[in-house]
Amino acid sequence: MDVSVVIPTHNRAALVSRAIRSVFGQTLAPREIIVVDDGSDDGTAPLLARTFPSVTILPQANAGVSAARNRGINAATGEWIALLDSDDEWLPRKLELQAKLLAGHPEVRVCHTDEIWIRNGRRVNPGRRHAKPEGRIFRQCLPLCCVSPSSVLLHGSVLADAGLFDPDLPACEDYDLWLRVFQRYRAGLVKEPCVIKYGGHHDQLSRRHWGMDRFRVHSLDKLLLRDTLDAGDRGACIDTLRRKCEILVQGMERRGNVEGAGHYRRISNRWSAGQPAC
Repeated sequence: MDVSVVIPTHNRAALVSRAIRSVFGQTLAPREIIVVDDGSDDGTAPLLARTFPSVTILPQANAGVSAARNRGINAATGEWIALLDSDDEWLPRKLELQAKLLAGHPEVRVCHTDEIWIRNGRRVNPGRRHAKPEGRIFRQCLPLCCVSPSSVLLHGSVLADAGLFDPDLPACEDYDLWLRVFQRYRAGLVKEPCVIKYGGHHDQLSRRHWGMDRFRVHSLDKLLLRDTLDAGDRGACIDTLRRKCEILVQGMERRGNVEGAGHYRRISNRWSAGQPAC
């Protein structure tokens, strides 16, 4: 299988080295590893150049994880794209098991895997809502992001069709992309854990931004305005958007944020009849 691995990083010299080693440890070797150094000032680029001379390192001014992933994807020469966040690592058979699944199901163009969660150095069990889905999963992706970028292997044509990550989103950029992908494509799933996801560190996006549903509402609103969903998915999308808006309105009203509450009330009302208000 012809795979390009794309790893974005910012000021994580030690962590990204661990991620890269996990790629070199794969039983199925990729074509290339591309690391996009998103404006690091901790010596990431020279360290990686010395330690991993075969890795392609693309430095850029700090523009965020979406812009970094997009640059790596655009530079990739492989037929398939595998994403890996710099604070995660793969177990050795990750690519091998995904390639085996895809060979048995040639109609599948997107595949993810189960994962192990480590928080503050301890293994934790994901909740039921984080169970990894397969097949037609668009509606399961509406409440929250249920597909980890570090677990994904997808054909380049999928991104050509659905588009890349939205660099204007400071968080939930993966949620935004998966909505666009899985309205069109079915998901394959390797049910064996193949990724170790580490959490609890200070620079995670989910810790940096409050009210993550703000970004999800923005993504749902964008998707509805494109008017590309079938009737069932559109209805489910509107229901989710309105529920999230209601929660945001209540929270903002409790904090005296009248302007913010009004903003999300207007978004909700826009879709009250299933169509955008004129």
